[in-house]
Amino acid sequence: MAAPGGTTEQEGSAVAPASSRDFRLVWAGTSAGRLGDSVASFAAPLVAVTVLDASAFVVTLLTAAAWLPWLLVGLPAGAWVDRLPRRPMMIGCDLVSVAVVASVPIAAATGALTIPHLLAAALAIGTTTVLFQTAWAGYLPAVLDSRQLVPANALLYGSESAARVAGPGLAGLLAGAVGAVAGYALQAVTFLVSATCLALVRTPERRPPPPPKRHLRREIAEGIRFVAGDRVLLNLASHGAVSNLFLTGYQALLVVFLIRQVGLTEATVGLLLTLTALGGIAGAMLAQPLMRWLGEARTLVLTKSLAGPFALAVPLTEQGWRLVLFVAASTLVVLGITAGNVISGSFRQRYVPGEILGRVTTSIQTLNYAGIPLGAVLAGALATAIGTRSALWALTVAYAATGLILLLGPLRGRRDLPTRGAAV
Repeated sequence: MAAPGGTTEQEGSAVAPASSRDFRLVWAGTSAGRLGDSVASFAAPLVAVTVLDASAFVVTLLTAAAWLPWLLVGLPAGAWVDRLPRRPMMIGCDLVSVAVVASVPIAAATGALTIPHLLAAALAIGTTTVLFQTAWAGYLPAVLDSRQLVPANALLYGSESAARVAGPGLAGLLAGAVGAVAGYALQAVTFLVSATCLALVRTPERRPPPPPKRHLRREIAEGIRFVAGDRVLLNLASHGAVSNLFLTGYQALLVVFLIRQVGLTEATVGLLLTLTALGGIAGAMLAQPLMRWLGEARTLVLTKSLAGPFALAVPLTEQGWRLVLFVAASTLVVLGITAGNVISGSFRQRYVPGEILGRVTTSIQTLNYAGIPLGAVLAGALATAIGTRSALWALTVAYAATGLILLLGPLRGRRDLPTRGAAV
């Protein structure tokens, strides 16, 4: 991987990543996979609620199962990815995912679909997602110049946000026209498109020299030590862990809340979540202009920390004008998260040495995502104990407070993020 890029102005001098045929293939494949994920993320609770009549707690278990693999295989996944070529691993993950996801509509068609089947599918897809995302994080800097990472990630996060815009609405339409399980069938197709696009890439992956053979635990420990010894990476990962605990918690209850408590139809819920996801497109588009104006560090801290307070409008949702408030507030939450993710993801890819990027990525993501399954289970337990709306209040208030981790952290007062080897 090339040395870390310099200032924001230097990034503009690099060749636009979209001019590369191979990047366009990666972009298209990633976008297809994200569309499938977006459709399925809405279809899964929809199937559980409308087809299998699941409780709020069971619905949140689907979210927990999808993210639990980060705790189970996240750390060794980083070491595996650093040892192996990334693109073949990504293609293999896509193909396994096709088979797993396709099993859901097949089971539904034969009358054999059950909650344990949905949970097992979520767990399996979560496992392939861990491997795919870890490989993908290291693959991008292995085929692009470091100065292209921010614009490339802006395009990728933008298309991911566009997929989140289209996904819920598409899932809602499919549910009304064909049935809720149709979302799973569409996801299987998108995984196949992703694998095909990656198979057509011709650019060779730049691989660091193979490391000496060592014990897997030592390689994992090296990634953990790198993160633990870097104040900025540790602060970002800690914020991600705590914020995801409460963010995913309240989001895991949204479909149940909007359908059963607010009284909306599946199609209306899909439309609301589609409008909300527009914030992701705006966040991806605004990340670079905000960086030039405020600096990388300030933009990262402000966008992520200010996203939380807007979530406080979610428990106020009722039919009528408050649906507009829900959409506006939720859109701003997604905008802040996406803009911050563009910057933090690009920073990590250029800041961490390529030979340990996989292990560092999974060390961060394991901590970052550790809160997600816990938050989903917490949300289900709270909804069972005190009611869905009260649970949303507790979770959104806690989420709003998590911005203090960044506001009081090592990036406080800095305009720009550090370069590799610089003291913080």
